[in-house]
Amino acid sequence: MRHQKKTIKLGRTAAHRKALLANQVCSLIEHQRIKTTLAKAKAVRPLAERMVTLGKNGSIHARRTALATLRQKTAVKKLFDDIAPRSAERNGGYTRIVKLGQRKSDSAPMAFIEWVDMAEVVEEKPAEEKKAKRKETEAKPTKAESETVTPKEEEPAAKEEKTAEAPAPAEEPQPKKRRWFGRKSSEQE
Repeated sequence: MRHQKKTIKLGRTAAHRKALLANQVCSLIEHQRIKTTLAKAKAVRPLAERMVTLGKNGSIHARRTALATLRQKTAVKKLFDDIAPRSAERNGGYTRIVKLGQRKSDSAPMAFIEWVDMAEVVEEKPAEEKKAKRKETEAKPTKAESETVTPKEEEPAAKEEKTAEAPAPAEEPQPKKRRWFGRKSSEQE
């Protein structure tokens, strides 16, 4: 009987499961939202919420306990400096699981797990980055444009030459040679 054994085993040994869950929580801390299977998301949630509770405590002992579990200094630093203070007024329920449907390859149920307080922050960042990238690409000339750019003194002469020249007639494309498996060698020529 499995009475009071609520650990989700995930088909792994204890050490493998512990490492997997620690890595998932570190990824959640770093990226604010991760896409994983529903079973793993449900297993990650209690550990992630326990880490935020340690972060809200903020003591050296709590930091060392979190480091012993997560094993990544950068994740623990971000947890204690960014995530825990934003969740200071909440009494639990720091994460949310959003079901996504089934994965194509093996039909495993997929889900997002994300911080409840971070949902607004995650959605705003990609829009700003896309706008910045578009502005950069518009400002930089392409290779073809940079080669055609001439100094200011030569610009009028270059414009006159371009207008004087007529565009060259387009060559007719040659028919594409196709090879068929059923043809004999005499037909191919």
